[in-house]
Amino acid sequence: MTGEGIPEQTIRKKADKIRSDASAGGYLLNPDQSFVRELVAGICVNEQRYGYPACPCRLASGSREEDLDIICPCDYRDADLNEFGACYCALYVSAGIASGEAQVTCVPERRPSRKERRKESRSAPVFAGELPEPVWRCRVCGYLCAREGPPLVCPICKASQDRFVRFI
Repeated sequence: MTGEGIPEQTIRKKADKIRSDASAGGYLLNPDQSFVRELVAGICVNEQRYGYPACPCRLASGSREEDLDIICPCDYRDADLNEFGACYCALYVSAGIASGEAQVTCVPERRPSRKERRKESRSAPVFAGELPEPVWRCRVCGYLCAREGPPLVCPICKASQDRFVRFI
């Protein structure tokens, strides 16, 4: 991955934005700067191709609606971080990996197949009293999120994961 004609300044600017957003949300990026640069170059290529920053580690369809789950940061990032210490492409990593105390391991693909995603989108219930994911509440600031598990860090107050309780 070389950035396929993307100006280096564009890649640097995007990397700075991703780094800033990660830091603001309490996330860490892979400490290997050249690796991060290549991933960011791939994000820039996808943004140029499709008009949205699809994750470079997955095949995008070209349909934003179909690819909403893989727009970086993807929907699977937090579950991967919680279970494996890194997201699928290893752009986002745990503190242990960032400090060199742990190493990135293989992260299995969580994204359902295209057929499964289409089936899910047709059968997704409209809210009728039951949510498809549990809702987590930050005990510090009250932030709510619906997902498999609580985020590693609250995006609002930066409280750690253990400060979340299941709300619904």
